[in-house]
Amino acid sequence: MALDLMEQLSATCACIPAATATARITGVSGLAVTVSGLGGLASVGDRITLMKRDGTEVPAEIIGFSGTVARAMTFGSLDGIGSGSEVRFPLFIGPSAPKPGGSLRVSDAWVGRIIDPLGRPIDGKGPLPQGDRTRSVRSSPPEATLRGRLGPRIDLGVRAMNLFTTCREGQRLGLFAGSGVGKSTLMSMLARNTACDVAVISLVGERGREVREFVEDDLGPEGLARSVVVVATSDSPPLMRREAAYAALTVAEYFSDQGKSALLLMDSVTRFCQALREIGLSMGEPPATRGYPPSVFAELPRLLERAGPGLVRPDGSAGQISALFSVLVEGDDQNEPIADAVRGILDGHVVMDRRIAEGGRYPAIDVLRSLSRTVPGCNSADENALTRRSRAILATYADMADMIRLGAYRAGADPKVDEAIRLQPAIEAVLSQGKHDCARLPESFAALRDALDETPIPEDPSATG
Repeated sequence: MALDLMEQLSATCACIPAATATARITGVSGLAVTVSGLGGLASVGDRITLMKRDGTEVPAEIIGFSGTVARAMTFGSLDGIGSGSEVRFPLFIGPSAPKPGGSLRVSDAWVGRIIDPLGRPIDGKGPLPQGDRTRSVRSSPPEATLRGRLGPRIDLGVRAMNLFTTCREGQRLGLFAGSGVGKSTLMSMLARNTACDVAVISLVGERGREVREFVEDDLGPEGLARSVVVVATSDSPPLMRREAAYAALTVAEYFSDQGKSALLLMDSVTRFCQALREIGLSMGEPPATRGYPPSVFAELPRLLERAGPGLVRPDGSAGQISALFSVLVEGDDQNEPIADAVRGILDGHVVMDRRIAEGGRYPAIDVLRSLSRTVPGCNSADENALTRRSRAILATYADMADMIRLGAYRAGADPKVDEAIRLQPAIEAVLSQGKHDCARLPESFAALRDALDETPIPEDPSATG
């Protein structure tokens, strides 16, 4: 009892700064402010407080230096801040000093809550309980040689993905789609149906009007009950939008470190990169590919690599963060810079096609352009043969679709085309799924087998030992 009390007192004292340094704002340019007077006390990533003329406080972060002058960006509005405004910088002593980049004290009580990127509740349900341990928001990915391997295959509850982009626990997938193709609905299906312990959903730059609709209609009470939702709307400052991604990874890492299977859904990586672009350009970085400064493409792998298997514990187990990062492709161009960079980092990609959505089939997943790099190793030989044959049928039909529609193809000219014409509608029916439906893995493969009128290939008894 006495030991617990001493630990609580020590943690409380660690949150009290030893002193507070003061400085002054000497300029405001665009989204950045210049601060003089901090000398050698501060470093990049440190949090400071700007005082508005009406006495209110605005949190900010130091993003760079020009000589002895610091440059900072705020987590709130710049209105009311001018030259000469006071800046406060708390000074901590010893190992308890907060790390640059901010921190969160995540706890199990965060499940079922909606928070902002700074860990403050925004759902009207009262104060957010704080955990015992402070976690750095800008932590590094686990050491490659010490992290676990991918776990068993995970049931996503979405038939098209279970069949053609089958995933394993700890795998990272990209969801590539243009605007209005249905990716938010697909992500809500994954949040409700995926077999995991907890889901962490990061809405980066989301439309403010759609947040309640997503939480109440798409996610629903059942999905929210096992989720932590981190929200930064499109009108938020770039630091808040950037922080929404880091905060979500920090929350997911908390549950993964407990040995739990966490599902991370981030919508979207593109808006995260746009926030980084705004920050970089405010710092004076040169615009490179399509206006994105080089720091954006350096920061992407540091974010995405944090998802996946955690460090191996003494008992040989490891927590898993299975992640799906959506990418809002500009102009439906699947090779635009952000999409191309993300695709090269992740373990597979799911492509949503506007033409499929316009044809009325949802989710509008183009299975011919989607893949999971772990499929050969996590499905049985019978299941792999089933999906390969289905892909071949869909590819044959896609190649001949124009001729079929024009009536230029005559039945009997090619047996493979005849088979594709006969089976394509049944496969499309299997791929179609309502947003409130849940399709489990065995049911998904059974439905595809029935569509192809396929007899299961018996397993070799000698192979099972």
